[in-house]
Amino acid sequence: MHAPRTQLKAEARPVDEVHDVFVMQGGGSLGAFQAGVYQALDEAGVVPDWIAGISIGAINGAIIAGNAPEDRVAALRKFWNLVSSDLLYHLDEPIGFARRAFNEASAAIGCTIGVPGFFNPRIPMPLPNWPREIGQLSYYDTTPLRRTLLDIVDFDRINHKDTRLSVGAVNIRNGNFAFFDNHEREIRVEHIMASGALPPGLPAVEVDGEWYWDGALLSNTPLQFVLDHRETCCMNVFQVDLFAATGDMPRTMADVAQREKDVRFSSRTRLNTDMNRRLQKLSSAARRLARKLPDDLLDDPDLAELLAYRPEGPVAIMHLINRGHGFETNSKDYEFSRMTVNEHWALGYHDAMISLKHPDWINRKLKPDEIATFDLVGATPHVG
Repeated sequence: MHAPRTQLKAEARPVDEVHDVFVMQGGGSLGAFQAGVYQALDEAGVVPDWIAGISIGAINGAIIAGNAPEDRVAALRKFWNLVSSDLLYHLDEPIGFARRAFNEASAAIGCTIGVPGFFNPRIPMPLPNWPREIGQLSYYDTTPLRRTLLDIVDFDRINHKDTRLSVGAVNIRNGNFAFFDNHEREIRVEHIMASGALPPGLPAVEVDGEWYWDGALLSNTPLQFVLDHRETCCMNVFQVDLFAATGDMPRTMADVAQREKDVRFSSRTRLNTDMNRRLQKLSSAARRLARKLPDDLLDDPDLAELLAYRPEGPVAIMHLINRGHGFETNSKDYEFSRMTVNEHWALGYHDAMISLKHPDWINRKLKPDEIATFDLVGATPHVG
């Protein structure tokens, strides 16, 4: 691990080492928001020890982990320029209905002709009741994404393990969540593509004889995996969500479709952090209790189970949420116009810069086993 770049203050630190962790949701074209966040963190000197991602978060994560630190922002820019398009007329000022119509037209073009470097329409398209091989049961072919990843990502660097990389997918046969982690196995291009294989649009991907779909089908936020598999240390977690759990009440059927997608893919983020905060308190209580027990109980297997459940160390979570724009619709995660992609990137950069400079983040001070969440962008910042 590199020397800590960001200090996490604690009243009584169990260890001196600080790990910086990036946690990234899936969300298609919204993933440019994560690239903007990474640029801001990179400029602030934050270098990830560990990256965990789902779907487009796994793709962004592979690009980051699979390039030298000084090349990562340029590699992300190369990818997002490749998969975005300037086919439509560029609107200088996004205004209301006109901008919504622009985005819908852009999404329709992508659905019709595909996205360069990402996916092409499958011809012939599979019919609903006509059997085909599992790898061809999709509306689009992701062969272009395979070529793109092999061009931009150095998988030898990923497997050198300088940066830990974990990407989530779902085993189609048994329905179980699977995380592919470079600390446990060699990571290949198939592992990254499996994490982003969202049906029915994108095809399943075979990995070592098993077939996988996008991890977002079970959970779009890999925070739980990080907290369950962390080491004993202080941790700064930069959690970048592409769908907001909170939002306005729908007024149209289009609003209903968008809000449903936000709720489904936000993956109960706040519930997960609240639950892990309670579990962290229980683990801390178990360690305090162990110091009070007589010697003849210190070898009790139940005590050993409790003490091994959750590693020590405070966790500060900077929660960065893509809250989007009012003109966006249900197509926002598959609308790949260059203008919109650049806007997502700029918004991620902006929100990360605000959060990094916020006094609540700069002056944070955590108890030895505390988990604290810092949502510092918006009208009502949340800390706690």
